[in-house]
Amino acid sequence: MLVGLLLAVVGCVREPESPSPGTSTRTVTIGGTDRTYRLYRPAGLTGPAPLVVMLHGGFGSGAQAEAAYGWDAEADAGRFLVAYPDGIGRAWNTGGGCCGQSARTGVDDVAFLTRLVADAGGDVDPARVYATGISNGGIMAYRLACATWLFAAIGPDSATQLGDCPNPAPVSVIHIHGTADENIPYDGHPGRGVARIDGPPIPDVVARWREIDRCPPPATSTSGQVTTSTAQCPDGRTVELVTITGAGHQWPGATGTRPAGRVPGIDPPSPALDATHEIWRFFAAHPAAR
Repeated sequence: MLVGLLLAVVGCVREPESPSPGTSTRTVTIGGTDRTYRLYRPAGLTGPAPLVVMLHGGFGSGAQAEAAYGWDAEADAGRFLVAYPDGIGRAWNTGGGCCGQSARTGVDDVAFLTRLVADAGGDVDPARVYATGISNGGIMAYRLACATWLFAAIGPDSATQLGDCPNPAPVSVIHIHGTADENIPYDGHPGRGVARIDGPPIPDVVARWREIDRCPPPATSTSGQVTTSTAQCPDGRTVELVTITGAGHQWPGATGTRPAGRVPGIDPPSPALDATHEIWRFFAAHPAAR
């Protein structure tokens, strides 16, 4: 009789519902300020799953990044989560004086993005957390690698590294950059954009991460406009520079041409490469070293 009663009670307990697929908007509070991000979950996804944090550029937003860069479709194919956070004043405080209101007021974006990873859910695989971004967002991806140990790999595009980086995490890096980028020039002279970003030459940035990851000299190959320099490093890490001859300040292969996907100062996307697919290919091959 008692066994039957227990079985009846257990039978009435519902299984936890799976999180809804699609995009949800979430809020976390950092230092008394509410910060928002969008989280995309493919239909039928079960954890533990990889998480890609996609950081918009200056003047962008999480919604704009979701509309413009094709990460939802890539997540459907690759079976992973994508977070699209919002910078305060449409910018990220990356250090080195960049950028906008966030830098002027000392916003702690590292704390926000660290909290985001925790808030995204217990079904995130902690060995497969990644950060990518364009322009100011790509610079923020470097800041995350300098200030946290959460990320297995980063994928900056049309970006550079600014500010101090005394204790960088050993991470895999894929950096994509056009040789005709005038906002964050490939050769390192001051940019022409609103932020007047003045960083080191891009090959020097990538060479520094080869040092951090204790990599041998890279192997280089060229196909059409695209030159790829790849160093295979200890513990399964890789540092890769993808250079697109003649490309400007843009996300290669982007299709966000409707108003939600447009950002001032961004050049037309190069058709020479699908940056979203290439960055995910790289991320998928580089979980955190165990």
